[in-house]
Amino acid sequence: MRTCIVLLCAAFVLCADACAQTVNIGVLGIFHPTELLLSAGEKQQQLLVSGAGQQFFVTAGSDCGALRIRASAHGVSAKCGQKEIRAEEIQTTNRNRDAAAFVLAVPGKIKREYRGTLRVITKEGVLISIVEMDLETAVASVVGAEMTGDTPLEALKAQAVAARSFFAASGRRHQDFDFCDLTHCQFLRGPARVESPAAKAAVETRGMILAYNGKTVAAMFTRSCGGHTRTPKEIGLPAGAYPYFSVICEFCYKNPVKWTREVSTADAVVLQSGEAGRLSVGRRMGWNAVPSNNFSLRRETDGQVVLEGIGQGHGVGLCQRGARAMAENGATFREILEHYFPNTTIEQMRAGL
Repeated sequence: MRTCIVLLCAAFVLCADACAQTVNIGVLGIFHPTELLLSAGEKQQQLLVSGAGQQFFVTAGSDCGALRIRASAHGVSAKCGQKEIRAEEIQTTNRNRDAAAFVLAVPGKIKREYRGTLRVITKEGVLISIVEMDLETAVASVVGAEMTGDTPLEALKAQAVAARSFFAASGRRHQDFDFCDLTHCQFLRGPARVESPAAKAAVETRGMILAYNGKTVAAMFTRSCGGHTRTPKEIGLPAGAYPYFSVICEFCYKNPVKWTREVSTADAVVLQSGEAGRLSVGRRMGWNAVPSNNFSLRRETDGQVVLEGIGQGHGVGLCQRGARAMAENGATFREILEHYFPNTTIEQMRAGL
């Protein structure tokens, strides 16, 4: 009986470590907003807005049904009807000061729903929105943003473990928050619906991460590897604790995504630096300007350079296209992860891992 109690206690502690974790994600920053609109999300009746010792409620269907947040000379101004708070930081929660469902919009550009607690600060006249959300909510959101809904569940589960591992192992990647909502960190949208395949994938792998030598792997993933995955060193990225291996991806090898692009001679020189060069060109010309690092160059008489390439993305880690094909052929998420991350194990999150 004593042994059973000890095991139950250990399981509870393990779950507490995995289940209670949250991540701070900067959202909508790509728009550099100076104004935001905030309202209650679906099934959320009230939001508690507070700052500088003041507070009021935003209530759906009332005169104070939407909050207008602006950058001001003194920080942040949050106004709703006749109510206003001016503070260095504005917080939004549910009435119990816990996670809430809310909709955040950049007027005229984008509107997105989130689940968590919201902080808004300013930096150089721009509003910075930071959502603290449950780790599993973030994982499901990444899976839904990265993979299509018709992707086999086992491939979605592999993506969920990879996404969770990245969150758990990467630490703080920005000055004001842990992660952003772009592919620089992990692509994130709104929370996945409970009944969605993405949410199911997160639930069925809850707390699972990839580990190597007793440490969580900050797992990378790519849209299509072009036939074999690459190592960070091959594309000019620093090596990490996990020594990525170049593995054959049978599906992409037999069915490569081929592309052709034309760039200037100057851009061709920049591209020689690997992933950093590709991202530099992408920031100026669009993220699809150079789809991958797998390409050959051909100089034209007019001074332009033609790139002929295969694959999509940096090519390191989990190949999403290959994972889908493996799942369609009956592979489990464990087999998929074992293929793309050799010598790793799948573990439950716990202190020190």
